[in-house]
Amino acid sequence: MTPKINRRTKIVATIGPGSESEDMIARLITAGVDVFRLNFSHGTAEQHAAVAQRIRKQSRIAGRYVGILADLQGPKIRISKFRDDAIELTEGAPFRLDLNLGDDEGDQRSVGLDYRELCDFVVQDDILLLDDGRLRLRVDQVTPSAVDCTVVIGGKLSSRKGINRLGGGLAAPALTSKDLNDIKELSTIKPDFVAVSFVSSADDILQTQELLAEIGLEAGIIAKIERAEVVADEEILNGIIRASLGVMVARGDLGVEVGDAQLIGIQKELISRARKMDRVVITATQMMESMIDNSMPTRAEVFDVANAVLDGTDAVMLSAETAVGKYPVEVVTAMSDAALGAERQAVARTSRYRLERQFSSPQEAIAMAAIYAANHYANVRGIACLTESGSTPLLMSRLSSGLPIFGLSAKPETLQKLALCRGVIPKFFDARAFEEIDVESRTIEFLLDGGYVLKGDSILLTKGTVMGEPGSTNIMKVLPVQ
Repeated sequence: MTPKINRRTKIVATIGPGSESEDMIARLITAGVDVFRLNFSHGTAEQHAAVAQRIRKQSRIAGRYVGILADLQGPKIRISKFRDDAIELTEGAPFRLDLNLGDDEGDQRSVGLDYRELCDFVVQDDILLLDDGRLRLRVDQVTPSAVDCTVVIGGKLSSRKGINRLGGGLAAPALTSKDLNDIKELSTIKPDFVAVSFVSSADDILQTQELLAEIGLEAGIIAKIERAEVVADEEILNGIIRASLGVMVARGDLGVEVGDAQLIGIQKELISRARKMDRVVITATQMMESMIDNSMPTRAEVFDVANAVLDGTDAVMLSAETAVGKYPVEVVTAMSDAALGAERQAVARTSRYRLERQFSSPQEAIAMAAIYAANHYANVRGIACLTESGSTPLLMSRLSSGLPIFGLSAKPETLQKLALCRGVIPKFFDARAFEEIDVESRTIEFLLDGGYVLKGDSILLTKGTVMGEPGSTNIMKVLPVQ
């Protein structure tokens, strides 16, 4: 008999028409989804609330703590509608973005726009990117009400597709009127995380925190990094990361603005920077896009997931693959297998970058000491972390290790947030239900009964002198499993 092997990297799966049924949610949880994403670019608050209830129900049935991420739409800049829903742009042809056109008046020569400020932010020879960069326009002339362009890369263009400028710089507030209304509705959904799109500064995060506090919601905020000007400014980027629970490397719009050749380096830097700043990080967009229509991933997609895992990402995310794809369960299984394969590599189980760091609290010192001890004492099979707020296992998860971190808490909201932290296994355990003298033996018994450790192993236990007080972790012990 051997202990259970758990995947350390977490999987975020987007809910949509292909996955919103109760049966499919149950199957996805069984397949290994750790966090479900509700995409507020589609659907109503009532629909999202119903899906959230199904997720909570099926999580309880499965005996797992699964998080819910509400992803706000943000200021996606889009063209208006065409009369015939789509047109074909030809290379070299003129095309106008016209602020005076109505929402359903677009044709082969021009289309309206929902971004009234476009004429203030573009100049001659700028390159505008449509439909995630699949089509390109060169700006020839800018007037107060229109932008005249030449098609550089043509193709089919459908209504309501997004528009970006190569290099970024199309400014719009991160929270739109739709987002403000959606935030008010989150009190009925009660997500564990809220993702803010097109963040431009830490103020966007602070504003979101204030709005969530007004409705009594304590959700972790994930900043979506999508703007070229943000990754180009270290001070702004660091401020955003510090203000958030974590970041999402949103490779769709970010890749369009910075160019794919620059994106891989930015991805690696964002993952490293977030981990060093004790924040979680999600790598997203087109990770296994071929599986929207195919039951197997390409080798390149497997490598893409594996590389993000080796870089240290906390989670990898599926978007259309599970929202509208034909094989939602198969894609989760394929992503899980790719992550497990990468985690078997030695580089994914060791880390040295914090050895020179001074710790700022007893809690951080204990968390880092526990991971160091676990990585250098062969008999240790896991770390049992008794936690109230979840901050100690989060700190532990910033250092790479091949050992599971058991986040043991009596608070469901803490356990659901830990579902996003790499290497952390959230489990309900109420240490206050036992006499203090029995807590250690009861913890060992709990892990032994769950099949996570075997007799003869050792575990590292961290806890606070005062049980039930957040931020009080100051004790570490090596305990034999007997």
